[in-house]
Amino acid sequence: MKKNLLCCALLGMLGSTAALAEDFFYDDRWYVSGTVQQNFYDGERGLGDSMGLGLGFGKFFAPRWSFDAELNYANPQKSNSDLLWSQFGLGVTGRYHWRNEDSTWWPYVAFGVGAQRHEDEYSNLSGGGPLDREGTNLLTKLGLGLQADYDRTSWRFEVGARQDYDDGNPDNSVYHDLSAGLTVLVKLGAKPEKAVPPPPPPPPEPKVTCADLDDDGDGVNNCDDKCPATPAGTIVGPDGCPVPVTIDLRGVNFDFDKSTLRPDAVAILNEAVEILKKYPELRVEVAGHTDSTGPDNYNQGLSERRAKAVYEFLTSNGISASRLSGPVGFGESRPIDTNDTREGRARNRRTELNVQN
Repeated sequence: MKKNLLCCALLGMLGSTAALAEDFFYDDRWYVSGTVQQNFYDGERGLGDSMGLGLGFGKFFAPRWSFDAELNYANPQKSNSDLLWSQFGLGVTGRYHWRNEDSTWWPYVAFGVGAQRHEDEYSNLSGGGPLDREGTNLLTKLGLGLQADYDRTSWRFEVGARQDYDDGNPDNSVYHDLSAGLTVLVKLGAKPEKAVPPPPPPPPEPKVTCADLDDDGDGVNNCDDKCPATPAGTIVGPDGCPVPVTIDLRGVNFDFDKSTLRPDAVAILNEAVEILKKYPELRVEVAGHTDSTGPDNYNQGLSERRAKAVYEFLTSNGISASRLSGPVGFGESRPIDTNDTREGRARNRRTELNVQN
């Protein structure tokens, strides 16, 4: 019954501490260990307290978990006699360490199970030398400790309680002993190097689509460009196709039956000159128009004279004639307002600069 309870306690400790495990870089070299400990025996044994020795071999198998195979020996003397109770133990001890990656000192809990070989001397009631009672039985232990870790060595100070299930003893089947020991661990091999994480992968190259391209350089991307081979400098609309563009000369109107520039038209024409100078690639047609008053042939000639007046103003103000088409007159054929009112006829008496590229 006591064995079952102890096993359940060990499993409970394993479950609760495993939930606290964390992943970090740790020294996983194998190590050998040597232990010197003071044993405090169960009073039922009738033994005096004594020193014990131990050897071990183990390693950390996880950042917080170490396991050791351990061999121990003690040869205590019985109280009030020269008889001995020699003990040889072999077992496995697991330790859960409360530590982090940068710890040098940390506490831990230990739990183990193994086999205990004993040679118990007792008096020969028939006379002669002492007799021996030998046997091998189950041994379990629990402990608390503190470990200090350095480059090549580690040190452990541990106190523990062990249960020796001596089923062959007719007087007492379980002994409860205590111990306090100091262990030095010597690590084997070269210290592991902490892996350098690989650099993050470069960001993927942005995917280039037709929306990112403008092969003919007209300002309309290839997805929307319905005229993909427009010559450079061409004025285009949202679909990338050429559109007729007129530089607004609204206000450059003429008096009835006149082709001379009025003073109020000069300021507007100066603005047109500045536009043409700012965009030297523009080529324009200089066109003149009239209202519908008078014969057609007369209006045609009047529109041509009005176009010529604007043409000459532009060339005299620094605009090269190579950039100008015309002057051309359209007479009364292209009204922009009704000819039935005085105001409409005034708007139809106009000139325009029609962009050609």
